[in-house]
Amino acid sequence: MRRAGVLIAVLALAGCGGGGAGTQATHEARTQVVAGPLQVANGPAQAADPGNRPLALAITGASDRLHVAFKRPPRSGLLFDLDTGEVLWRRQPDRVLPIASLTKMMTALLVVERAPPDAKVRVTKEALAYKGSAVGVLPKGKRIKLETMLNGLLLPSGNDAAIALAQRMSGTVAAFVQRMNEQAVDLGLTCTRFSSPDGFEDAGNHSCAIDLAEMARAVLDRPRLARIVARRRAVLPFPIKGGRIYLFNNNPLLRTGYPGTIGIKTGYTDAAGRCLVAAARRNGRRLGVVLLHSPDPGKQATQLLNRGFAAQA
Repeated sequence: MRRAGVLIAVLALAGCGGGGAGTQATHEARTQVVAGPLQVANGPAQAADPGNRPLALAITGASDRLHVAFKRPPRSGLLFDLDTGEVLWRRQPDRVLPIASLTKMMTALLVVERAPPDAKVRVTKEALAYKGSAVGVLPKGKRIKLETMLNGLLLPSGNDAAIALAQRMSGTVAAFVQRMNEQAVDLGLTCTRFSSPDGFEDAGNHSCAIDLAEMARAVLDRPRLARIVARRRAVLPFPIKGGRIYLFNNNPLLRTGYPGTIGIKTGYTDAAGRCLVAAARRNGRRLGVVLLHSPDPGKQATQLLNRGFAAQA
């Protein structure tokens, strides 16, 4: 597989994607970054669309710069530099776990890849038969602006929006899920498997912190998505009484006003626990954090980001 800008020298997670929800991957080696452009037969590779270029995390080699011990740690976690790929802290980052609504990062990536902002999305009966979190006021049969539905997908984590968007993009939810898994392969996400566009069902829907870090970077490299995931709230035109809809972000860092927060996504199911993929920018540096099955993702992300920015000052 061609990787623009970096050479992946080690990729040793064979079999990681084969585990079901809750399976633990024990492979410690993942990737090692070698500086410089990827060399191909006709010279250096051309830079790919950044949304399709995986983040190369320096998992092997030197030990982490930070040593953070939690009394009740997450089942898996990662603190990393979004631009250099340096890993600052890790806890079983290749452990395969259910990811709940973190799934919607891939849903959003596929939507912006294939549909313009002014496209319309019809509210189907299948979308209104959602379970779990939702936008909740989608009018049956109405056609909603796609960008509004993306906000509904990523801010309140609408499962109804996920279903409607999947049907809009691929005709059926099953066809869209197939495309999600194809995209995961294209991106080299070896721990990741999807069974739905929303992540509500845990069976067959899993990933690991390393893969989620790569998806996070891809989301932030898409300007349309980066604008949405950084919003604490959005007020958008909507075909309901009053003519507008108010959407609020579930991200605990945005809700508490953590300085420099730029996203990204929360998730929760009983099996997945409380999950968070978050990112913040400070003094020109961007750090990302992934927490899977955390007892308090907002507090733990704050501690990790504070330590990470202090170490880079």
